[in-house]
Amino acid sequence: MSKLITYPQLGNYQIPVYYLLSHIQKYPILMPKPMTYRTLELGSKNSPDFVCMPFKHTLGTYIEGLEQGANVLFQLGGGCRYGYYSELQIQILKDLGYKFEYINLVTKGKANLKEIIQKMKDLDPDFSLKKGIYYSLVTGKMIKYMDNIDHYIRKHIGFEQEKGSFDRLNRQMLQEFKHIKGYFHLFFTYQKYKRKFKKIKIYDMKNCIQVGIIGELYTVMEPFANYELERILAEYHIAIKRFTNARYLLVEKGKKIKKYMKNTKDYIKYKMGADASDNIARTKEMGKQKIDGIIHIKSSFCTPEIGAMPIIQKVAQEYQIPVLFFSFDSNTSEVGIRTRIEAFVDMLEMRRNHE
Repeated sequence: MSKLITYPQLGNYQIPVYYLLSHIQKYPILMPKPMTYRTLELGSKNSPDFVCMPFKHTLGTYIEGLEQGANVLFQLGGGCRYGYYSELQIQILKDLGYKFEYINLVTKGKANLKEIIQKMKDLDPDFSLKKGIYYSLVTGKMIKYMDNIDHYIRKHIGFEQEKGSFDRLNRQMLQEFKHIKGYFHLFFTYQKYKRKFKKIKIYDMKNCIQVGIIGELYTVMEPFANYELERILAEYHIAIKRFTNARYLLVEKGKKIKKYMKNTKDYIKYKMGADASDNIARTKEMGKQKIDGIIHIKSSFCTPEIGAMPIIQKVAQEYQIPVLFFSFDSNTSEVGIRTRIEAFVDMLEMRRNHE
């Protein structure tokens, strides 16, 4: 039986996932399409009413992939309640009549190397461990480079002199990343684009307003899930600071959580699950840095973030930082988002002028 692999959409990270899977196994890969309202409609229609939006988004992505002929579904997430999501999504898709193979690389919130190797061998008996390790390392470095560039874009895109310059160059870079031959090719390609990004002309950023974005990881990282929040903020010439990215989740989070718990001991005693503890610590950190404002975003019904919100509000009040909270669901209005952001930015500007 011929196999066709697909996986969920998450920002631009479909590029490194595609690169890795295409180099370590022999079957063709169907890269997920950018999400649309049809994706959300499919996911919402076939999901429990009170499940969070990431569940609905990923389920909708799976359905669209299955409609295009995919029959092997990869799951690459593992945080929060994702350990339960996979079983529920499998059952929903089977009830809809789809035939497929489901491979979850993260179980019980953790990635077990032996289990991953065995799953890859079950998928492709010709799987090479040596190739798997090498291309995993190259992919990890690719993700790091992407996150570095995204950090630079996020800070400067609101000040570009030629509109669309950053987006065009980023799309060009990602297309080249799809065809990277190895580590050194990746390194030199990254250095080339790093220089190009720094050559993009921007307006003076002196004394610009800075806004930090925190919240639930999927909603923060997937532009469709947060209604292009960062793009809207950039229209107001704001320097955006965002902490959560793939590298943080894969490499840094496990190392930093103890530090975060220590720094927030006056507010919480135990880990709150998902990114809640991290976001409380980041609020305190941004308070010390005197950042102008914070936007907290999450999916509706995200329990850890609901628990964190009053604590974040308390910390922000102590440091006198305005906080704007957004909860997104399938009925969220983009007009309403823009209206609230406009009012928030006006308030930040008035505070800046008063000071």
